[in-house]
Amino acid sequence: MAVILRPTSRHAALGAAAAAGLLAVTLSACSSGGSTGNAMASPAAAGSASAAASDPGMAASTVPFGSACAAVPTSGAGSFSGMAQDPVATAASHNPALSTLVTAVEKAGLTDTLNSAKDITVFAPTNDAFAKIPKATLDSVLNDKAELTKILTYHVAPGRLSPSALAGTHRTLEGSDLTVTGFGEKFTVNGTSTVVCGDVRTANATVYIVDTVLMPKS
Repeated sequence: MAVILRPTSRHAALGAAAAAGLLAVTLSACSSGGSTGNAMASPAAAGSASAAASDPGMAASTVPFGSACAAVPTSGAGSFSGMAQDPVATAASHNPALSTLVTAVEKAGLTDTLNSAKDITVFAPTNDAFAKIPKATLDSVLNDKAELTKILTYHVAPGRLSPSALAGTHRTLEGSDLTVTGFGEKFTVNGTSTVVCGDVRTANATVYIVDTVLMPKS
């Protein structure tokens, strides 16, 4: 993992404020056209009018896939049906496996911004994914708001990406691209991060839980 150079506190504060402001503007304007996935859309399926309008390729009734899905509660706010009722940051807070991500989002001041976004795709690293980062480096990032915002927004893409549209290159809200390879229920992001529970729905996002933190190019 590349060494992170920390800016001065004054520059970090200015950078974080600018990044958060840019994110808010980008999120408010994002649409499914903001990604450049190269997979063919799935056949249309019957479903709710609102879901079909925001994501024509999205099946009405979907079942999340992946080995880590088995750990999700079968009932309550942390279940798949419960998460579907809440916006993405709130939904993630109900999943114990995403507690480090939730802490990072709170430290970056992005909770309200993500919750108010419309139709986004989030690649959500598990606690184990964050644990792969050396503790000293992780602590440094968590206390550097500008760098943390850069990393977290690299995990968000405009539009709800269904599995059939996931493979391809997508422009993230951080501003650079990430690439997803695979098909069916097997996907890898940037060649290193595996989707361990995919196609999880929240009120405003489609979530793909991954086993490695994605790092934007410096």
